[in-house]
Amino acid sequence: MDLKQLIDDDDAVSPVIGVILMVAITVILAAVIASFVLGLGDQAQQTTPQASFATDYESGNSWSYSNVTGADGNLTITHDGGDTINANELYIRGDFGFSAGSGPMGKAGTWNASAYVNTTSQGAGVSAGDRALIPVGNDYELRVVYEASEGDNSATLTQDSGPEA
Repeated sequence: MDLKQLIDDDDAVSPVIGVILMVAITVILAAVIASFVLGLGDQAQQTTPQASFATDYESGNSWSYSNVTGADGNLTITHDGGDTINANELYIRGDFGFSAGSGPMGKAGTWNASAYVNTTSQGAGVSAGDRALIPVGNDYELRVVYEASEGDNSATLTQDSGPEA
C-alpha cells in the first residue's frame, strides 16, 4: 500500500459533505417558511404584562358615598413598577367584605370604571405610581386581574385578603 496515494486521494469526501449540507439547508429553510405560512409566529405575541402591585390596608372608613355601608377600612392598590397596562384590561375582582346598596359586591369592573374605586390613573394606561383606593370590609379578598381585550389571555397580577379573612 502506497502511503502517498492515500494522502492525496480525496475524491469521495467532498461530494458526500456537499450533499449533506445541501439537504440540511433545504430542511431548515422549509421549516422557517412553513412557520410563517401557517402563522405559528403570530401566536407567541400575546403575552401577559410584567407588572408589580402593592396593597396596603388601613382600618377606618373615609368614604362619603351614601350607599357604602359596612366598609371597615380602605385598601390602596399601587402599581409599583413594570409594564404600563391598558386600564380597560385591568380588573379588580373578588369579595369586598361588605354590602353596598342592594347587595354584596362581587365584581368591581375595570380599573377606571369601577363605581367604588378612586384612582390616580389619568388616561388609558395604568403605570408605575398609579393607585386605586377601595372601600373594604375587614374580611375582603381581592385580586387584580389582567384580561387581554383580544384573545384568551388572563392572569392574576396580585391578590390580598383582609385581617379577618
